[in-house]
Formats: sequence, structure tokens, C-alpha cells
Amino acid sequence: MTAPHHLRLASPDDLDAIAPLMAEFNRHEHIPWRPDTMLPALRRVLDDPALGLMLLAVEPDSGRLLGYALATLGYDVEFSGHDAFITELFIDAPARGQGLGRALLLAITQALQARDVRAVHLMVRPENHSARALYEDLGFEVIPRLLMTRRL
Repeated sequence: MTAPHHLRLASPDDLDAIAPLMAEFNRHEHIPWRPDTMLPALRRVLDDPALGLMLLAVEPDSGRLLGYALATLGYDVEFSGHDAFITELFIDAPARGQGLGRALLLAITQALQARDVRAVHLMVRPENHSARALYEDLGFEVIPRLLMTRRL
């Protein structure tokens, strides 16, 4: 059974409430948490819809942030236009297992489609079987290529 929640677009005013969940997401994913650079980068996304969007799952009565999904926008000829990367999807531990991840993924995908995005990408750790099952259930598939990154 899904707990009551409300999904809404994040704004720069939400940054202080988002930061603790982002710190937990990064800890969970073994990504070094650098709030001095990451929070200003998030603020840019929240200030400029051309860069992406963030949806929040909020408990209606308390206003407590339960989770979020963050997508950034790009462009790829392979997909004949705009694409997006869901860079973060996180549900606070007490709110997990109630359908919030699915709700956020469906909502952010619909919001991206409304922006004429042609493909949505995400990364998942191979050992995260529950997340992989959710993503596959929602139509995500493994493309047989490795993502490689070079920081500039």
C-alpha cells in the first residue's frame, strides 16, 4: 500500500531540505559528498529549466521530504533529439517499499516526455536487484555498452 504523498517540482527554496537526502544518496552510492560544489550545481538546475528538473515526494500533512528524482537534459543524434539522464533517484529509508520510487520515475518520465525528450538514461549498481527490477518493469533496458567518464 502506498503511503500518502504529493509529488511536486523542486525550486531553489527547497535546497536546504534536499541537501540531507542528497548527502545520504551519495553515501549510499559511494560517491564523495562535496556540498560546496554539488549544492551550487543543483541550484543551477533548479534555477534553469533548460538544464533539467527535480521532482520531490512530500508527505502532505507534515511537508517532510520523502524522496526525489533529479534529471538533467542533453542532446543525442542517436535518439534524434533531446535525451535526459536521471542522475539521482532517492527515497528516504523509512519511506521505502511504498511505491514512491515508481511514482517518481513515472512522473519524471512524463515530465520529460512533455519537454520532447526522446530517451531517458539512468545508472544502477549491478548488485541493486530491487532497483534493477523496478527499472526493467518500467521499460529501462541495458544497452550493451560501458559508460566511461572523464572529469574535466
